[in-house]
Amino acid sequence: MNASDFAATLDATNLKLDASDGEICALSDEAAHAGYASVCVYPSSVSICSDILYNSKAKVCTVIGFPHGRSSLESKREEIIRAKANGANEVDIVMNYAALRAGDKTIVTEEIVRLCVVARESELLTKVIVETCYLNEAQKLTALAICEKAGADFIKTSTGFGSGGATIEDIKLFADNRKGSIKIKASGGIRTLSDALALIEAGAERLGVSAARELLAELNGVRFKASDNDNY
Repeated sequence: MNASDFAATLDATNLKLDASDGEICALSDEAAHAGYASVCVYPSSVSICSDILYNSKAKVCTVIGFPHGRSSLESKREEIIRAKANGANEVDIVMNYAALRAGDKTIVTEEIVRLCVVARESELLTKVIVETCYLNEAQKLTALAICEKAGADFIKTSTGFGSGGATIEDIKLFADNRKGSIKIKASGGIRTLSDALALIEAGAERLGVSAARELLAELNGVRFKASDNDNY
């Protein structure tokens, strides 16, 4: 995989709790130059990224109901609408995985279906975060079926704030069991180029990473100090 193709798989992420506007601006500049798929930031930073990336191929992504997924449907809906108004192109929506774990499949399905409708009406690409580290295999497959029923563009493994991140096994599970064209985003704990390439080989089409520059540098054979923000 060449550097350009690899860069185009990356959602370069800054969801640090102490992220500054300066860091968000720098990430946006980096994304425009490197050709990342998107920058992924908190909703309050969307307008900053949108101003910088207006004429760039890199998209602006933001998180909805993050990281717990337990916001009300109405709250998540409003976040999506505001994200669009502020210039977002993509939304990563956290599924109410606690409800899924409790067996409330109908509630979770209704929420994701309705939110994906709102996002599509706003012309936003949708990625649904299911937080695989807290789900057993049957629940992961149920989450996949819900995302497919809702017409989500991607199923995404993790917030990066749970007890674990993306695994090869989970990516293969989704890739082997999807019924249609839904894509897979791996995120959480992707710290080395070998990790990233293995996840792509397993079936991931996007990677959520906080160290995009370091990974790209590693691909190009350049030594680079690892990021200290590696939770995502």
